[in-house]
Amino acid sequence: QVQLVESGGGSVQAGGSLRLSCAASGYTACMAWFREAPGKEREWVATLNTGRGITYYADSVKGRFTISQDNAENTIYLQMSSLKPEDTAMYYCAARLDRCYSFDYRREGNFPYWGQGTQVTVSS
Repeated sequence: QVQLVESGGGSVQAGGSLRLSCAASGYTACMAWFREAPGKEREWVATLNTGRGITYYADSVKGRFTISQDNAENTIYLQMSSLKPEDTAMYYCAARLDRCYSFDYRREGNFPYWGQGTQVTVSS
């Protein structure tokens, strides 16, 4: 069983930046960020293959968000820049023990481990 704890959410004005953190209780080969806005389905944001540091991004955040890791701490980050009001959502960290390329890493149903979420609010 892997436990995930997110932190770093908050409120920011459009154009600003925030960094989210997700600490895992153990090693996981594939970690991801998803988000869920009010009234919308949860959507994939970014994925990191922790072994090789390979990253994948949704088109909506590419060039603005960066997913990274601290291997020593089993922690991943999501650096969010040039934030827009449409980025407002609850952000969730997800993890899976096997490597990202072994499954569809954009589907939330493929991740068995989830954090509790952290709220990000971007005002215009």
